[in-house]
Amino acid sequence: MLIWNPWHGCHKISEGCDHCYMYFLDSKRGVDTSVVTKTANFNLPVQRDRKGNFKLKSGMQIYVCLSTDFFVEEADKWRQEIWHIIRQRSDIAFRILTKRAHRIKECLPDDWGEGYPNVMLSVTCENQRRADERLPILLSIPARHKGFMAAPFIGEIDAAKYLVTGQIEEVLCGGENYDGARVCRYEWVESLAKQCIEHEVTFNFIETGTVFEKDGKTYRIPSKRIQSTQAYKSGLSKSFGKPKFELKHPSGTLFETEPYTPFFREHCSTCGSRLTCNGCSNCGNCDITYNPIYK
Repeated sequence: MLIWNPWHGCHKISEGCDHCYMYFLDSKRGVDTSVVTKTANFNLPVQRDRKGNFKLKSGMQIYVCLSTDFFVEEADKWRQEIWHIIRQRSDIAFRILTKRAHRIKECLPDDWGEGYPNVMLSVTCENQRRADERLPILLSIPARHKGFMAAPFIGEIDAAKYLVTGQIEEVLCGGENYDGARVCRYEWVESLAKQCIEHEVTFNFIETGTVFEKDGKTYRIPSKRIQSTQAYKSGLSKSFGKPKFELKHPSGTLFETEPYTPFFREHCSTCGSRLTCNGCSNCGNCDITYNPIYK
């Protein structure tokens, strides 16, 4: 899964942020997460190789701002540049996830119209309160592709009245990790999965989180890889088809066939994220040789 963080840092706005994984990981490096700064990868999608070709291939899907929030206030001065890059790379699909649903409308580009065909807007809903706050806003905003993520999943969510609209293409969920992780309960995940299946919305249970409860028994699962494998083995994930992003050649014509073949490593076959992943970016983050937190 390829992640693009044009800026890093954020400030907490809801209970889902209380034990933010980025605050935990940054503290290990002596970084102040509350300070928002541009990154060296600010223009990643338009970077070129020595031959002048884009480094990122046509047809790739990119998750945007997973170490920050795309609509964080401190990034207002840079966001128009990012929209310009997204327009330039109409041959790539961009998945934008935010807790700041209330800021989406005011931060969209002037030419947004009914939405860019290569962009999915998704909101994070950690419990019922935030689902009822953020999903109505998402549904009121024009966009070609919409989704939501229950993460960290810290409270049961009844999303039926939002799923029945037919606007939401996929739902992802996962438990909380690292310091102070709160429990994620199997019955919450199962309930949300059933709601999605009833309304034919793709559901992806990506990881259990560090503290997972099932059948009255609590499990501590510090290994991210085991969390992911257990989510996969639950059998709760179900696909109703991938989002149909309309990707275009630089010339403006639509691709008639899939322009990109994702690469998956051996362990990807039992990864909880496989259902909505566009392949391994070979970054080494899931290899315990490079990243001990995945042990």
